[in-house]
Amino acid sequence: MNLFQLIYSDYKKHQKYGGHFFVIVFFTQGFWAVLQYRIAHFIYSKLKWQPFRFLGLLLMLFWQKLIEITTGISIPASSRIGHSFYIGHFGGIIINANAVIGNNCNISQGVTIGVSGRGEKRGTPVLGDEVYIGANSVVSGNITIGNEVLIGACSLVNDSFPNRTVVLGVPAIIISQNGSKGYI
Repeated sequence: MNLFQLIYSDYKKHQKYGGHFFVIVFFTQGFWAVLQYRIAHFIYSKLKWQPFRFLGLLLMLFWQKLIEITTGISIPASSRIGHSFYIGHFGGIIINANAVIGNNCNISQGVTIGVSGRGEKRGTPVLGDEVYIGANSVVSGNITIGNEVLIGACSLVNDSFPNRTVVLGVPAIIISQNGSKGYI
């Protein structure tokens, strides 16, 4: 997908949850953060000519900091996020620069996707498609989260989990095989 298709898919996802153009563009902080990420990631990954790349990344860094201050959402340009990304509520969302998030994922407020672990377990997570992460959850370490996984609120996920599971707790354990259908 090109930049405009990605932004449109994010917009359509926000629209699906009941917003209309004016509210999404002017009042939805999650959309602001995703829009800034999309443009910054485009410059980071596609723009190769050095003078324009440097200037573009510098401008994006200042825009990212402004978004972080106003929304509490930090999404670095180097992270990789699939289409139709949705941030339900603003505030306290941190995504590591090396994190990988699949297509059609939802993230709630207070979520951290970061680096953790020791030795071989040290690293950042890879999330599959259609993953729902509940409020105030932490997903960290060199782990893989399968497709259609639901991570319950206030969970600490530091192990890998297979497709179509529901995980919950500190540390998170599988509590169901229902997956994220109905939440995405």
